[in-house]
Amino acid sequence: MQPQRYTPDLFESLTLPCKEHLKAFDQEVNEFVDYMFGPRDTRVRGWFLLDSYLPTFFLTGAYLLCIWLGNKFMKDRPPFSLRAHLIVYNLGITLLSLYMLIELVLATWEGGYNLQCQNLHSAGEADIRVAKVLWWYYFSKVIEFMDTIFFVLRKKSSQITFLHVYHHATMFNIWWCVLNWIPCGQSFFGPTLNSFIHVLMYSYYGLSVIPSMRKYLWWKKYLTQAQLIQFLLTIVHTLSAAVKPCGFPFGCLMFQSSYMATLVILFINFYIKTYRKAPSRTAIEETPVTTEIKNGFHKDYFVAANGFMNNKKAQ
Repeated sequence: MQPQRYTPDLFESLTLPCKEHLKAFDQEVNEFVDYMFGPRDTRVRGWFLLDSYLPTFFLTGAYLLCIWLGNKFMKDRPPFSLRAHLIVYNLGITLLSLYMLIELVLATWEGGYNLQCQNLHSAGEADIRVAKVLWWYYFSKVIEFMDTIFFVLRKKSSQITFLHVYHHATMFNIWWCVLNWIPCGQSFFGPTLNSFIHVLMYSYYGLSVIPSMRKYLWWKKYLTQAQLIQFLLTIVHTLSAAVKPCGFPFGCLMFQSSYMATLVILFINFYIKTYRKAPSRTAIEETPVTTEIKNGFHKDYFVAANGFMNNKKAQ
């Protein structure tokens, strides 16, 4: 008896049940989130990655899996340098953040956005413009998964902290929800601040890759302070819409405030441990550590972080 050949029709007959099961599962998941959060904003229907939650969920799962498998793969291998990759990556994120910052400022100005509280439908075309920028903000969160992948490939395991992974994984999923239900209005403020911080932050990271530029990077400590101020301003801005409502969903305001509070707590805990404890003699003799922030969170970062550590002098 000859083995059966895999013709296109046979391949389709084998994969069709899997497709049907996946389609059914996708429908059940989306019906569940619709039941939880109510009707979605029709203005973003059909936008890339938004109609179904599964792509966002699977990309997040793949991110977590890459961290686990990547650390195992790199365990007995030398770290990669990735200087050129890091320069291009940091430059790209800097330019994208600059675009989002400028476009959000112009769009909200055009729509006459109210800084204290802005609803979802009163600004017309300006709301659509804001939503388009916020889609890029959402998509940038999957691009920024590469922050962690670079740490894995460079064997910077100490920098893959709970806060690091928590923030990256949750932001991507949270902003999928934001784009589907509250894609404009009051949602503009946090991304505007964060885009500004990212312009400074990724500029710093990009410059730190270039050895000759490191002596000019005296302002790294101010990134930490700016990040904490960003958290607090976002919470104040969010709660201001709850104190004086304008029609923006109250539940979303409470969720955003609560989420930002978790970042503040984790960040302050790190800040106290890093800056309020006197360094030991051993720590003083070691390579200085700086505090850096990525995508709304901090991390311990060596002076040559996101680039190369200075080569040790031959002993």
